[in-house]
Amino acid sequence: MIYIIMGVSGCGKSSLGMFLSEKLGWPFHEGDNYHPWENIEKMAHGEALTDKDRLPWLLKLHEVIERERSSGSDAFLACSALKRQYRQILLYGSTALSDSSSDSHRDILPPTLPDVFFLYLHGDYDLIYQRMVARKGHYMGADLLRSQFDVLEPPSDEENVLSLDIRRGITDMAGEVQRHIVSQKPTSGMNTSEAAD
Repeated sequence: MIYIIMGVSGCGKSSLGMFLSEKLGWPFHEGDNYHPWENIEKMAHGEALTDKDRLPWLLKLHEVIERERSSGSDAFLACSALKRQYRQILLYGSTALSDSSSDSHRDILPPTLPDVFFLYLHGDYDLIYQRMVARKGHYMGADLLRSQFDVLEPPSDEENVLSLDIRRGITDMAGEVQRHIVSQKPTSGMNTSEAAD
């Protein structure tokens, strides 16, 4: 199973992904590491990315997801995945772009894949802004947060989403994710007491 940890910058995707990876032994792919240098430069200069900027990055992450799925691995991946179309590209790659002048083709694609789930980390703008101001060494400045909220399209229930309020502690959120994993994969070898930790 693949869990894509999504949400605006500064919501805690990487922290949750690393925590879960360490706890469960699943690989964790940090989406930021797959951005082309041009995107990093742009964000470091306070410029919001466009759909065109994001496309090569999303296609690269689709390849990572497909590689993990085809090998039968379980994995976590952090990616903002702000728009529904971005999430479709993560799932289906360039197929989600075919005949982009018409929505009819994209509507044929299922909203998700049975073994891929989104963990949607959501929270209040002011809370996330304060977190971004406090963090050190990240190229994404707090001044870009508003642009992320502006384009955010929260996932719908049909997208295999588990919503997590970031006001909860990371241990609490991780526990809910583990319980979700158990409910989806009862033969995973993880017992319910482990899930409740």
